[in-house]
Amino acid sequence: MTPMRADAFQAISDVNRRQILNLLTRNSYTINSLAENFEMSRPAVSKHIKILYGAGFISIEDIGRERYCILNQDGFKELQGWINFFDKFWETKLKKLENLLDQKAKNENKK
Repeated sequence: MTPMRADAFQAISDVNRRQILNLLTRNSYTINSLAENFEMSRPAVSKHIKILYGAGFISIEDIGRERYCILNQDGFKELQGWINFFDKFWETKLKKLENLLDQKAKNENKK
């Protein structure tokens, strides 16, 4: 049985986890080097890393004795899919409104 993946939205709901993701856009970091950017303990940062990892936002690569956190696309793909669904929803609604207004304008011009 495949383990369930953590919810991407729940993973990014915490400001510290979003800040970790922002840091990882600049470079890959070890857990210790990430922890230096926060006023929380290394174990607390590790818990945030575990949540981001479980949701597919980061991967962890062992290089020598260090473990590096690297951004991963999977969690972002889930977010993008959800956003795309609602983008299409609103585009359809706006297109219907545009067609209705165009039809109304045509009818008023015929008068």
